[in-house]
This record gives sequence, C-alpha cells and structure tokens, in this order.
Amino acid sequence: MKQLLWLLKWMLKAAIFFTLFAFALNNQQDATVHFFFGTQWRAPLVLVVLTAFTAGVAIGVLGMVPRWWKHRRVARRIQPISPQAIPPGSAAPVMPADHGL
Repeated sequence: MKQLLWLLKWMLKAAIFFTLFAFALNNQQDATVHFFFGTQWRAPLVLVVLTAFTAGVAIGVLGMVPRWWKHRRVARRIQPISPQAIPPGSAAPVMPADHGL
C-alpha cells in the first residue's frame, strides 16, 4: 500500500513536470511587457509567466511576514508546561483561544 502511494505521488509529480515542460516548449515566442514611461521588456513568453509567478509568490510571502513575526512573538511568550507540574488527577490547563490574531 505504501509503495503504491509512493508510486502515485511520483506519477503525479512527473505528469505535472511534463505538462509544464510542454507548456514551456510550446510558448517560446517572444512577448513584450510594457512598463511605465515607455520602457518595455522582450522575453520568451514562458519566462514572462515564470517571472510573474515568482513575483506573486514573493509578494505573498512578504505580505505574510508580519503575521508570522506576531505568531512567533506570542509563541515565545507562552511558557511550555511540563507534565511534572500538573498534579495527578487534575486536567491539564487549556490555553484560551486568541481570535484576535
């Protein structure tokens, strides 16, 4: 069962790779991207699409950084509770949910 799942994952990865590779081979014609003030950039279409995707991922990650920092600060403030500190027969304390994050 585990080997079948592994094989299916690799087949999916191979299918995605070959689909993207075929896309790259079929879109080698030049595309022109016009920026402000009359500047332009000529490059193969697949490079333009890859650059736009990479820029989108980078902007998304940069947009998430402040929230990651906030969660990291909150996690540092919370001290882990050792199992020895909890008396026998009592329930472990439950941290309240902070819905304002």
